[in-house]
Amino acid sequence: MSEELPVIREWVEAALEGDQRAFGLLVEHYQTAVFNLAYRMLGEPQEAEDAAQEAFLRAYANLSRYDPERSFKTWLLSIASNHCIDRLRKRRLTWLSIEEEESVSVHPALVSTAAGPEEAYLEQERSADIQALLARLPPDYRLVVVLRYWYDMSYTEIAEALNTSESAIKSRLFRARQTLADLMEGGPLPARPMAPVLEGS
Repeated sequence: MSEELPVIREWVEAALEGDQRAFGLLVEHYQTAVFNLAYRMLGEPQEAEDAAQEAFLRAYANLSRYDPERSFKTWLLSIASNHCIDRLRKRRLTWLSIEEEESVSVHPALVSTAAGPEEAYLEQERSADIQALLARLPPDYRLVVVLRYWYDMSYTEIAEALNTSESAIKSRLFRARQTLADLMEGGPLPARPMAPVLEGS
């Protein structure tokens, strides 16, 4: 099995044997990570909650297909990522305006509860600004940025999660950074959203 905490390995092995309680423990352990990924991809807290729930349902339904040699977290985030892409395709909204994004309240899970009122406000403003920029990226760019910088996943892990090559991920991430730089500098946006590319290079 891939490198996981011993207790995670135990829960996964028990879940694979049909232990629903063990899968429930996995849900509790990863629910914040899955929600945050969905929120960064979709930009709406309620939709992110729904997407996270659906991702866990899909993971449970497909548990027999999980390869214990893979990281369970990578496998789970792959399911969540693909589901978020599906949602973006269905609603046909790959761009959200700055004004629309700034009206979205930030989920408590994304804001530190230890911060004072002023610090919390600044953190919320910063998170809203970041979310607004992410929302203007094409979904495939947005996804690699989130997986790389929010989850600190390696190129290999991202490529595995998205079923593509490391070179494709590096290229996509490079273009995503260029696009973000243009957005932050007030440069021109791409002429139209690019279709998500989840397979191949």
